[in-house]
Amino acid sequence: MHIAIIGAGISGLLTALELVEQGCQISIFDQQQAGQAASWAGGGILSPMYPWRYPQAVNTLAQYGKSMYQTWNEKLLPITGIDFEIHDTGMLIFDEDDFDIGLNYAKRNQEPMQQAEYLKHNALAQINPWIDPKFQHAIYFPELSNIRNPRLLQSIVAYLKQHPLVNFVEQTHIIKFQIQSQKVLSAIDQHGNKIHADQFVIATGAWSQHWAQQLNLDIPVHPVQGQMVLFKAPAHWLPTMCMNKVMYLIPRQDGHIVCGSSMAHCGFDTTPDAKTQQNIVDACLEMVPELAQFPIVKQWAGLRPSSPTGVPYIGCIPEINNLWMNVGHFRNGLCMGPASAQLLRQLMLKQSTRIDPMPYSPERLNTEQLIIS
Repeated sequence: MHIAIIGAGISGLLTALELVEQGCQISIFDQQQAGQAASWAGGGILSPMYPWRYPQAVNTLAQYGKSMYQTWNEKLLPITGIDFEIHDTGMLIFDEDDFDIGLNYAKRNQEPMQQAEYLKHNALAQINPWIDPKFQHAIYFPELSNIRNPRLLQSIVAYLKQHPLVNFVEQTHIIKFQIQSQKVLSAIDQHGNKIHADQFVIATGAWSQHWAQQLNLDIPVHPVQGQMVLFKAPAHWLPTMCMNKVMYLIPRQDGHIVCGSSMAHCGFDTTPDAKTQQNIVDACLEMVPELAQFPIVKQWAGLRPSSPTGVPYIGCIPEINNLWMNVGHFRNGLCMGPASAQLLRQLMLKQSTRIDPMPYSPERLNTEQLIIS
């Protein structure tokens, strides 16, 4: 079976991985370079931030992220030489209003990775000595990790590009489909070239509303900008991830510390804003004042593919038999990505599914748009 995947962010790349491992022939297209949009720009926390604030359907997918990335890393690392750098740091959360629900979440939802401990000041200082003493207590999630998403993307792209069943086509914008009798006959690029395949997958992230008019669907996926700041400290300087009021610090193994993040509705603009940068820096220095001694080495912004509830659309497009989608992951594309791609592969190849596919069905599209209008 030949499958054309449109979009080479984390959703498209993981979908390609899942399908090529089943012997499918894959062509993957991206309007720019593979792995260069929101997937590259994110922080890489392998859990939703405050999972109790999300629908269960988000957490159902996200709970498999870490273990599936560990499995993929073991397979790809010997071939690509690029480590995903899954970093087991744990997470400190200082939002007092979330303490009770956070402490009970793991047991209530049977998610051992979300097990939390309540820490008073002395225990908190032992786990992370750099926390400002004004934070007298926190909840600590020792099982949470982060992944170095640029390395993750580099490894997957390198693996797919060397694979004999994969054809990579970058800098190519697929603009429309040729559809007849409830079937896509071909996809057409910006030069008028026709791409033929047995099945087609839309994995175009924040750009997914592009397809709404032709498919006669309401696709409520829009870009939401998120901005990041990168500090460089000594290796292993900051021992844990930290979060307060939706702002976070994420330490990498080599001492880089990713700080974020913001939310702004500004279309497809990815220009960092100085005021937003200062807000991020101020929030992070409030948690870890000593961070101020280290240089800011980079700043950037990416575009999250927002959706009404953060629950992605995964499955076959209504009334088109060979067109599928894997879009709308909003803030949790990295941690939901592996299970999302696995679910799509199982649906496409008519295999039994690990999870119930109904909450993610694209059949929701028209009804959800009516609800939020």
